[in-house]
Amino acid sequence: MTSTGTGAWLRPLTADPDRSGADPVVHPDRRLGELVTGRPPGITGHQWSSALREGFDQVVCDARTGLPAFALRIAPPAPSGSPRHRVERATTAVCAAVGLPVLTVESATPGAAGHSRRIIGYVLDARRYAGVVDVDGAGGDPDPASVGFRDIVGRLPDGRSGHVNDLGALARTAAVEAYVDRRLADPLVRGLHVRWRGGPAEGWSWVSVRPDRCLVERVRIWEHGVWSGVDAARLAEDLAAAALGERLRDLTGVTPELVTGDELRRSVVELNERSDELVDGFAFAHLCAD
Repeated sequence: MTSTGTGAWLRPLTADPDRSGADPVVHPDRRLGELVTGRPPGITGHQWSSALREGFDQVVCDARTGLPAFALRIAPPAPSGSPRHRVERATTAVCAAVGLPVLTVESATPGAAGHSRRIIGYVLDARRYAGVVDVDGAGGDPDPASVGFRDIVGRLPDGRSGHVNDLGALARTAAVEAYVDRRLADPLVRGLHVRWRGGPAEGWSWVSVRPDRCLVERVRIWEHGVWSGVDAARLAEDLAAAALGERLRDLTGVTPELVTGDELRRSVVELNERSDELVDGFAFAHLCAD
């Protein structure tokens, strides 16, 4: 049934008038049907029924009003034209119509959704940081506070100094350890990131498991009406590196999933050839060399 009201289409999950200015409240595992009050104009019955059953891994709500501010969804990529893809398109349309911003992370790594709490915490921290510092700087003497959230340097868990807000940092350490244990052919985690015009940000990360055999992870991030607090393309690459770290825990049975160096290079070349479709072009042309 279509609601005839002209007010907000979003339903409060919890409300506490005394918490004005407090940190947002995060609710895990919520269905879209729990967040809306009715079907808005322009949404078909089929779109509506398909979308209501869809779930979000985390929903961020205003602490005072309880209204959803944005949602996080983590899922494997759906093949274009597949039934799953059609449901996702319907869900995107409904969320846009009701005014619910959604941050979608597409990852084929098994268990990726299990990291939703860590990801939403990172996004909230990054957004909070960006809201109180000038990340572009204002000229004159360098101000430490002008450093972007992703570029903050500090002490890493292994005692080294590095970027503490690099979600792939532990994976990079794990790759070095795996190399020392002779489980990898190269200790370096490599990667790239791009942003498609009118589309998602995309990050790749790979490591050489054997000479000329690579394990590759790809992540896409769609920012539908919500900013992740950092460059989404770099975040996608970091999440791809983190996914590699998960895979490095157990390399048993990954052989069929490895790609050759030539296959990986061809994929990079294809990205380079589509640079006119990318925001700011392709900054990794050096990876196309033999």
